[in-house]
Amino acid sequence: MIKARLSLMMFLEFFIWGGWAVTVTTWVSQTLHFNGVQTGLIAGATAIGAVLSPFIAGWVADNLMPAQYMLALLHLIGGVLMYVASLQTSFGPLYGLLLAYAVLYMPTLGLVNAVAFRQISDPKTEFAPIRVLGTVGWICAGLVVSFVLHGEKTSLPLKMSAIASLVLALYSLALPHTPPQANEPFSIGKLFPVEVRRMFRDKSFLIFALASFLICVPLQFYYAFTNPYLNAIGVANAAGKMTLGQVSEFSCMLLIPFFFRRLGVKWMLVAGMAAWAIRYVLFAYGDPGPGTWMLLGGILLHGICYDFFFVTGQIYTDRKAPPAYRGAAQGMITLITYGVGMLLGSWLSGAVVDHYATVLPDGSATHNWRAIWLVAAGCSFIVLLLFIAIFNDNEDEGDSHATTPLFVSVDTTEAIPEGSL
Repeated sequence: MIKARLSLMMFLEFFIWGGWAVTVTTWVSQTLHFNGVQTGLIAGATAIGAVLSPFIAGWVADNLMPAQYMLALLHLIGGVLMYVASLQTSFGPLYGLLLAYAVLYMPTLGLVNAVAFRQISDPKTEFAPIRVLGTVGWICAGLVVSFVLHGEKTSLPLKMSAIASLVLALYSLALPHTPPQANEPFSIGKLFPVEVRRMFRDKSFLIFALASFLICVPLQFYYAFTNPYLNAIGVANAAGKMTLGQVSEFSCMLLIPFFFRRLGVKWMLVAGMAAWAIRYVLFAYGDPGPGTWMLLGGILLHGICYDFFFVTGQIYTDRKAPPAYRGAAQGMITLITYGVGMLLGSWLSGAVVDHYATVLPDGSATHNWRAIWLVAAGCSFIVLLLFIAIFNDNEDEGDSHATTPLFVSVDTTEAIPEGSL
């Protein structure tokens, strides 16, 4: 059955990412004793992959090779790179290998979507049940790392992801044939056509894009340093507990149409940004004792943080883009947010962590985590206030009661991390 085969593809795709991305910063910071900037750069490797993914997953797959074969090739090479990376103990070789891996992995997020969209007849109704298996895969990976491997501070999660990547490489050869559909020479204009670039002439869209970029800077504090933080303060099975964020994400996804009709774009985006600021305040004052509810509350806010801002942003972009260029518009927003925004955030978050670190004689470090999280909360709050003050979309006010589809019908829902995020 094609849908079952596509669902298993999604499960493996996000099992791979969820297996290593959440805990790699704990391994490098607490076991290998990398500093904050180095740890942030490790976490930001996927951002560089996101910058390059429109080329690899877009033009190359559309012109040179069937998508399932490219998926197999990228995961085969990626699995080898990930395994070799798990054997490293110094920053230079490890970062180089993870960076090369990320450049190969991030395009596969677009490729699995391309395979799925080409094999189903009604993406609006059929894609969601297939894609949700990706969230299940991410959750399962976190549970295995915490409760089976007990390896959050080791390289075992990287080895697990390497093996899963090789499994998906083999499985990809059995996926439905998805041949290229175009034959055009490459140019930057093909990735971001002039019709898409003209979208920035719309003041409301320009402000939305700028806010999306700015909010991604404090976002990297969560993605890079939540697991190290939870392990540092003594939270048991932190990776397993962080999967509650994906449970929350799935639940909030179902609520988006309800809130979209009542709040409209602006206040949906505001709710998402406000949730990031609140999450960081909860992390700042939480603890593994009486304050555990704050830590769990911050994790559970992930559904609002991610869905209300990023999924709503996808819907908004889809509405603003010319119908023939919606895929390119989504790729552009992905580049701005998960590419450039998070790349800057990976460096800035690491610098802040280093600023509030005290290095011990054995090479390890202690951190003023409350100050770190309050810096992240402050950055999020400033972006929130600026957005509330400046953003105004008359179209949004007129359409706030319109029926909005749960999933945007784009053919490149590219690098949309699952709460890694």
